[in-house]
Amino acid sequence: MTAQDSMMSQETKMVGGAEMYPSKDIISNAVNSKDHTTLVAAVKAAGLVETLQGDGPFTVFAPTNKAFEKLPEGTVATLLKPENKSTLQSVLTYHVLAGKFSATKIVEAIKKGKGKATFTTVNGDTLTAMLKGKKVQLKDVAGNISTVSISDVNQSNGVIHVVDTVVLPVM
Repeated sequence: MTAQDSMMSQETKMVGGAEMYPSKDIISNAVNSKDHTTLVAAVKAAGLVETLQGDGPFTVFAPTNKAFEKLPEGTVATLLKPENKSTLQSVLTYHVLAGKFSATKIVEAIKKGKGKATFTTVNGDTLTAMLKGKKVQLKDVAGNISTVSISDVNQSNGVIHVVDTVVLPVM
C-alpha cells in the first residue's frame, strides 16, 4: 500500500446521508445509507451478509434504490421471494469483484486495455469497465450501462463504488 492509498483509505465519505467509516466493514456501513435500503434488503434475503462482512477484500458496485427502481416493475419483489434466492445471489454477486480495486486501479486497467477493461465478478460472469469523460462506466453482458456516481468509499474489507444502474448477469 502506498502512502497515498493509506491516506485515501482513512477518508470518510458521505453516502445516502450517512458517513461511511473506513474502519467498518461493507455491511456495517451500507445499512446506514438511506440510498441503499433496497440493496441491503436484497443482501439479507440472499443470505450474503456474512460473506460481505468477511475478510475480503471485496470491491462492491453498489446500486442505489433509484437504480433498482429502473428495473421492470415487480422485478425486485420477485427477486426477494425465497424461491428466487439463487437468482438474487447471482445478480448481487455480479456486482462484486474479489480484491480491492480503487477507481485509480480501474482507470489504469481501462487505459492499459485501450479504452476497456474486463473484470470477472464473484458470480463468474464478466463486467466491462470503460470511461465516459472522467466517469467510470460498467457494461454488463446484455449491454446495459451503469455509471459510478461515488467512487472509492473505502471499507475495512474492501471498497464500494456507488452505481446508478443495476447490472445483470446472464440469466
